[in-house]
Amino acid sequence: MTTDTTDPFNQILDAPFDSALSERYLVYALSTITARSLPDVRDGLKPVHRRLLWAMRLLKMDPAAAYKKSARVVGDVIGKYHPHGDQSVYDAMVRLAQSFALRYPLVDGQGNFGNIDGDNAAAYRYTEARLTQVAIDLMSGLDEDAVGFRPTYNNEDEEPELMPGLFPNLLANGASGIAVGMATSIPPHNAAELIDAAVHLIDQPEGDPRELMRFVKGPDFPTGGIVIDSETAIAEAYATGRGGFRVRAKWAIEDQGRGTWVAVVSEIPYQVPKGKLIEQIAALINDKKLPILADVRDESDEKIRIVIEPRARTVDPQTLMDSLFRLTDLETRIPLNLNVLDRERTPRVMSLKQALAAWIDHQFEVLVRRSNHRLAKIADRIELLDGYLVTYLNLDRVIQIIRQEDEPKPVLMAEFGLTDRQAEAILNMRLRSLRKLEEMELRKEREALDKEAQDLTALVESPARQRTRLKRDLAKLRERYSEETDLGRRRTLIEEQGPAREIPLEAMIEREPISVILSQRGWVRAMKGHIDLASAEALKFKEGDGPAFAFHAQTTDKLLLVAATGRVYTLAADKLPGGRGFGEPVRLMIDLEGEAGITALFPYRANEKLLFVASDGKGFVAKTEDAIGETRKGRQVVNIRAGATLRIARPIGAEDDYVAAIGDNRKLVVFPLNEVPELARGQGAQLQRYRDGGLSDAITFRFEEGLSWPMGGESGRYRTEIDLAPWRAARGAAGRMPPTGFPRDNRFGTGPSKIQSTKS
Repeated sequence: MTTDTTDPFNQILDAPFDSALSERYLVYALSTITARSLPDVRDGLKPVHRRLLWAMRLLKMDPAAAYKKSARVVGDVIGKYHPHGDQSVYDAMVRLAQSFALRYPLVDGQGNFGNIDGDNAAAYRYTEARLTQVAIDLMSGLDEDAVGFRPTYNNEDEEPELMPGLFPNLLANGASGIAVGMATSIPPHNAAELIDAAVHLIDQPEGDPRELMRFVKGPDFPTGGIVIDSETAIAEAYATGRGGFRVRAKWAIEDQGRGTWVAVVSEIPYQVPKGKLIEQIAALINDKKLPILADVRDESDEKIRIVIEPRARTVDPQTLMDSLFRLTDLETRIPLNLNVLDRERTPRVMSLKQALAAWIDHQFEVLVRRSNHRLAKIADRIELLDGYLVTYLNLDRVIQIIRQEDEPKPVLMAEFGLTDRQAEAILNMRLRSLRKLEEMELRKEREALDKEAQDLTALVESPARQRTRLKRDLAKLRERYSEETDLGRRRTLIEEQGPAREIPLEAMIEREPISVILSQRGWVRAMKGHIDLASAEALKFKEGDGPAFAFHAQTTDKLLLVAATGRVYTLAADKLPGGRGFGEPVRLMIDLEGEAGITALFPYRANEKLLFVASDGKGFVAKTEDAIGETRKGRQVVNIRAGATLRIARPIGAEDDYVAAIGDNRKLVVFPLNEVPELARGQGAQLQRYRDGGLSDAITFRFEEGLSWPMGGESGRYRTEIDLAPWRAARGAAGRMPPTGFPRDNRFGTGPSKIQSTKS
């Protein structure tokens, strides 16, 4: 019994699933890498772009010709060359026409091809297009056998394997794409600079790659902007083919009179939609994340003009722009990943020198192929010219043969030693071509062709001549893209700048005086201005409530709220509720534990120190930087022992050198401040010993000025004890009874030297 091999079920092969899957996925991955996502190093095009240009060329959509519907191009491309979706082909065509996407557009579009705001192009039935001169330069030589052709996907036609033109498209226009397991990102560059670098590389192929930096300064984006990286960083990126470039918007200050100003952005980073950028800046205003920014306006027409208005004339322009650079796409990073297909269609990451060298090698091959093609054409023409000259030398005999012979062609070939092509050409000659002047012109043409053939032969055989010819051709091409032309002028500045500064909070907020009031029940409010804190209006509270802390501050201040649990919380003064009413509970702003009391509230001052003392007499000194925290949960600074609470948290004066502590037992002790340990977190050391009770109050002061306390009543007078020798002891002593007249509540109060200035 024979097996039917046509039955598909008899052709099933058993194979491990993982190997079958990996084999098929590898085929898909290689197809994506080589036939879709990565450009060829020689012409800088992906297959879809190459097929688009080829189809437009066949449709004769030259720069001087009339525009034709984009639908015709898309139809030809997907019908003959590129078996993919029409939208993907049209999207690729749109990008080739966008002057803000390509440094040197290859398609000249008419109609809505999208804009820098991020709006999409109109459908292909509405738009029209034709090729640009850049595309013509890129395809120059297709009719001269400069590159090979391959069959299309259905074997009905042919398409070029790559473009032969002299324009350095890969680096001039850049490329981006994501394949399977790899990607490419090549920013655009200035064509004139690339040509200069190529000429240098032709002369010194083994030279130092960093020498190319004399010509290629950095990327040249179609939307301009400023590359702010250092020359060393740029050189390193080009040397490895991997890296990135930080690009900032170009801006300037415009004086509006009377001391006011606005910042005007005239160029934005590459590939940043202007509409999205405006939305980002507007969101900062709406979310109040940048208080020094008042408004943003888009006044763009054909040129970019984004007007940024500060909150006040006193705002520093550089501070405002640095904030925007950090928070928006006014500064972006353009990656460099020079991953391309080499001449063997193998993906690899190249350096700038390697990419230029590969393109130059391709141009040498094109030059030789075009020369050989021209030599073949000259040989064909010389063959015909020799036949024509035979006719003129033997005109009467040729005419006689043509008139008398039924088959003159073989007779001519036999008698004069002509080839079939020569004989056929003689028979097809017109009588008017037999004039003597024509013979002279043929002889001149024959001599000119002989000389050209000799020159071309020498060119093909001499690498030195090839280098000279290529440099001459590049110099001619450079004239079209020189810095003096609008198209060739460098648009992106290369100016090394530091990173955008970390803007301090006080620079982001308009500085205004406020009066902060916290009640005994934890209701906080901030009243505008530095008001009299003893006034009846300032001390209005809910029934059963009263004042706990009141002081003058600024909206730019951060406030430290110290809980009795030893945890310190940070409040932003500008975020406090206004002075109308009784304010809001401070517990809504921070995660204050349970019924924990509030020990202190005061403004944060950088480089200041704080004295923390618990009710059991243990305490230490801490820096304010170790106490501040930006989260709602605060920062645990003092570790409180069971049964104790944090009793004292006070800023230490810059010149204070002693500590005074008094207990509930009305015992006072004075000791040097340097005996108190300085910690970032902990319990500290014993500042005073007690037999019963605990700490009542502690304060730091300057010993030579003495210790002051309020005399009580409404007099506002203070008493100062200068001679403190009886109470001076080592840290941890029990102390002795205070001087006569010391307050009965065992509190030091706030001495005259401790009153906070309303200008702080």
